[in-house]
Amino acid sequence: MDRPLVCVGALVWGRDGRVLLVRTTKWRGLWGVPGGKVEWGETLLSAVQREFEEEVGLTLRDVQYAQTQESVLSEEFHRPAHMLLVDFFASTDGTEIQPNEEIEEWAWVHLHEALDYPLNAVTRTLVTLALRQGEQ
Repeated sequence: MDRPLVCVGALVWGRDGRVLLVRTTKWRGLWGVPGGKVEWGETLLSAVQREFEEEVGLTLRDVQYAQTQESVLSEEFHRPAHMLLVDFFASTDGTEIQPNEEIEEWAWVHLHEALDYPLNAVTRTLVTLALRQGEQ
Protein backbone atom coordinates (compact mmCIF):
# COMPACT_ATOMS: atom_id res chain seq x y z
CA MET A 1 0.00 0.00 0.00
CA ASP A 2 1.32 3.42 -0.93
CA ARG A 3 1.77 5.96 1.84
CA PRO A 4 2.65 9.64 1.86
CA LEU A 5 6.36 10.42 1.66
CA VAL A 6 7.89 12.65 4.34
CA CYS A 7 10.25 15.12 2.70
CA VAL A 8 12.36 18.05 3.90
CA GLY A 9 13.67 21.17 2.23
CA ALA A 10 15.13 24.50 3.25
CA LEU A 11 15.32 28.07 2.08
CA VAL A 12 18.94 28.91 2.83
CA TRP A 13 20.62 32.29 3.19
CA GLY A 14 24.28 32.76 2.29
CA ARG A 15 26.63 35.19 4.07
CA ASP A 16 25.74 37.96 1.62
CA GLY A 17 22.01 37.72 2.39
CA ARG A 18 20.99 35.99 -0.83
CA VAL A 19 19.02 32.71 -0.91
CA LEU A 20 19.74 29.58 -2.92
CA LEU A 21 17.30 28.41 -5.60
CA VAL A 22 17.81 25.28 -7.69
CA ARG A 23 16.24 23.75 -10.76
CA THR A 24 16.08 19.97 -10.47
CA THR A 25 15.13 17.05 -12.66
CA LYS A 26 12.11 16.29 -10.46
CA TRP A 27 9.94 19.42 -10.81
CA ARG A 28 9.47 19.60 -14.62
CA GLY A 29 11.77 22.56 -15.15
CA LEU A 30 10.50 24.59 -12.20
CA TRP A 31 12.77 26.06 -9.54
CA GLY A 32 12.75 25.15 -5.86
CA VAL A 33 15.04 24.51 -2.91
CA PRO A 34 17.25 21.48 -2.25
CA GLY A 35 15.65 18.71 -0.25
CA GLY A 36 14.38 15.17 -0.35
CA LYS A 37 12.99 12.18 1.49
CA VAL A 38 13.51 11.47 5.17
CA GLU A 39 15.14 8.08 5.68
CA TRP A 40 14.00 5.50 8.25
CA GLY A 41 15.36 6.37 11.71
CA GLU A 42 16.51 9.84 10.63
CA THR A 43 15.38 13.05 12.32
CA LEU A 44 13.99 15.87 10.20
CA LEU A 45 17.01 18.01 11.12
CA SER A 46 19.47 15.29 10.12
CA ALA A 47 17.57 14.71 6.89
CA VAL A 48 17.65 18.34 5.74
CA GLN A 49 21.36 18.62 6.62
CA ARG A 50 22.15 15.39 4.73
CA GLU A 51 20.09 16.38 1.68
CA PHE A 52 21.91 19.72 1.38
CA GLU A 53 25.28 18.05 1.68
CA GLU A 54 24.34 15.44 -0.96
CA GLU A 55 22.61 17.75 -3.44
CA VAL A 56 24.70 20.94 -3.32
CA GLY A 57 27.65 20.28 -0.98
CA LEU A 58 26.64 22.89 1.61
CA THR A 59 26.71 22.64 5.40
CA LEU A 60 23.71 24.23 7.09
CA ARG A 61 23.62 26.18 10.35
CA ASP A 62 20.91 27.98 12.32
CA VAL A 63 18.28 25.57 10.97
CA GLN A 64 14.78 26.63 12.07
CA TYR A 65 11.40 25.07 11.35
CA ALA A 66 9.36 27.17 8.90
CA GLN A 67 6.17 25.25 8.00
CA THR A 68 4.67 21.96 6.88
CA GLN A 69 2.93 21.61 3.52
CA GLU A 70 1.18 18.82 1.67
CA SER A 71 1.51 18.07 -2.02
CA VAL A 72 -0.97 15.50 -3.30
CA LEU A 73 -0.52 14.32 -6.89
CA SER A 74 0.91 17.65 -8.05
CA GLU A 75 1.24 17.86 -11.82
CA GLU A 76 4.42 19.89 -11.24
CA PHE A 77 6.21 16.81 -9.83
CA HIS A 78 7.73 14.33 -12.28
CA ARG A 79 5.60 11.39 -11.07
CA PRO A 80 2.46 10.84 -9.00
CA ALA A 81 3.33 11.40 -5.34
CA HIS A 82 1.73 12.33 -2.05
CA MET A 83 4.29 14.27 -0.02
CA LEU A 84 4.32 15.87 3.40
CA LEU A 85 6.94 18.60 3.06
CA VAL A 86 8.59 19.89 6.21
CA ASP A 87 10.24 23.21 5.36
CA PHE A 88 13.06 24.97 7.17
CA PHE A 89 14.91 28.26 7.07
CA ALA A 90 18.69 28.01 7.46
CA SER A 91 22.01 29.72 6.82
CA THR A 92 25.28 28.55 5.31
CA ASP A 93 28.80 29.92 5.19
CA GLY A 94 29.57 28.29 1.85
CA THR A 95 28.67 29.64 -1.56
CA GLU A 96 30.43 27.11 -3.81
CA ILE A 97 27.82 24.69 -5.13
CA GLN A 98 28.86 21.09 -5.81
CA PRO A 99 25.75 19.82 -7.60
CA ASN A 100 24.74 16.18 -7.71
CA GLU A 101 22.97 14.63 -10.70
CA GLU A 102 19.55 16.04 -9.69
CA ILE A 103 20.61 19.71 -9.80
CA GLU A 104 20.43 21.19 -13.31
CA GLU A 105 20.95 24.86 -12.48
CA TRP A 106 21.25 27.09 -9.41
CA ALA A 107 21.22 30.75 -8.48
CA TRP A 108 21.86 32.88 -5.41
CA VAL A 109 19.20 35.60 -5.45
CA HIS A 110 17.83 38.27 -3.15
CA LEU A 111 14.67 37.02 -1.45
CA HIS A 112 12.45 39.65 -3.11
CA GLU A 113 13.74 38.50 -6.52
CA ALA A 114 12.95 34.81 -5.88
CA LEU A 115 9.29 35.20 -6.88
CA ASP A 116 10.46 36.29 -10.35
CA TYR A 117 11.65 32.71 -10.95
CA PRO A 118 9.27 29.99 -12.18
CA LEU A 119 9.01 28.35 -8.75
CA ASN A 120 7.12 25.18 -7.96
CA ALA A 121 4.04 25.88 -5.82
CA VAL A 122 5.49 24.61 -2.54
CA THR A 123 8.62 26.76 -2.90
CA ARG A 124 6.51 29.81 -3.81
CA THR A 125 4.63 29.31 -0.51
CA LEU A 126 7.92 29.04 1.42
CA VAL A 127 9.39 32.19 -0.18
CA THR A 128 6.15 34.09 0.46
CA LEU A 129 6.30 33.06 4.14
CA ALA A 130 9.91 34.28 4.39
CA LEU A 131 8.95 37.61 2.81
CA ARG A 132 6.02 38.03 5.21
CA GLN A 133 8.19 37.25 8.23
CA GLY A 134 10.78 39.75 7.02
CA GLU A 135 8.13 42.49 6.99
CA GLN A 136 7.24 41.96 10.66
